[in-house]
Amino acid sequence: MTAEQVADNLVQRNRERARGLEAYHGTRIYRLEYRGFPSSRNAEMIVDVDYRSPATKNFSIRSETGSHFLVEKVFQKMLQSEKDALSEENQARVALNRENYLFTLSGGDHLPTGQSYVLSVEPRTSNKLLYRGKIWVDAKEFAVVRIDATPAKNPSFWTKETRIEQLYTKVGDFWLPVSNRSSSAIRLGGRANFTIDYQDYRITGINPERSAGKIAGN
Repeated sequence: MTAEQVADNLVQRNRERARGLEAYHGTRIYRLEYRGFPSSRNAEMIVDVDYRSPATKNFSIRSETGSHFLVEKVFQKMLQSEKDALSEENQARVALNRENYLFTLSGGDHLPTGQSYVLSVEPRTSNKLLYRGKIWVDAKEFAVVRIDATPAKNPSFWTKETRIEQLYTKVGDFWLPVSNRSSSAIRLGGRANFTIDYQDYRITGINPERSAGKIAGN
């Protein structure tokens, strides 16, 4: 397949899966370790997430430990940003499609999830919610199973370089994130290592159309 064909299949299957997935529950563990000026800090936050289609996410914080500054200025801001990104306008701006990205086929790879196409992606605009790098697309189900990238635009003045790796897992007929790992170089000389681990997914709502075979390949 060409890069355009892989991308078009990915867009179509993502749309079908989004229509089929009405609700899910999961747990996330956020961890941040900062080493540098003026002092080193750590923080952890455990959050329950309830999603309902098309644009609702409710977060319930189970626990917060470590630096209150990191919890408030990083973790809680991330939750709010994720809620804001659910609007129809924002979803259109960051969707993984040919309107927002240029795709180049880099080859193939075999992952634990199966055979994948590897695509290089280049954002068409400088948006901190877009990224440049590589994505791995499952060759059978046309779902993203891995991302290795950098933000298209620095998310903060204080960071000068950020590397992100995100992995996905299949839950029922749907693909959801299982881990996120990022490392950022800080302008004052420090380094921040950030992780999110996603656990205990439960699919709590499915569109009845899905049972009628509306999701291709299932």
